[in-house]
Amino acid sequence: MPVTTVGTHQVHVDPEGFLTEFYEWDDRLAAELAAVLGIELGETHWQVLRFLRADFQQRGETATLRQVAAGTGIAIKQLFALFPTKPAKKMAYVAGLPKPHGCV
Repeated sequence: MPVTTVGTHQVHVDPEGFLTEFYEWDDRLAAELAAVLGIELGETHWQVLRFLRADFQQRGETATLRQVAAGTGIAIKQLFALFPTKPAKKMAYVAGLPKPHGCV
């Protein structure tokens, strides 16, 4: 997989820019990935990111938007506000996870 630099991190990514190595991610990298998307992370963002990473470790795939809403108690409408336009894709990107199945 290609290696790219995001902020101060060199990371392995797929052709679409999603991280391919789970353990290269950390909180600082998350903030840098979010900044690339124009997102400043707040406490609710971190709640989503922590859920996504824990869920991925258990199930081996990235949670869908509905699974995130159910697992966190955060309404889908609020997820769209936190990660505008394509929330599932953006949440996965910032969480350092593969793009969810079904995302274009």
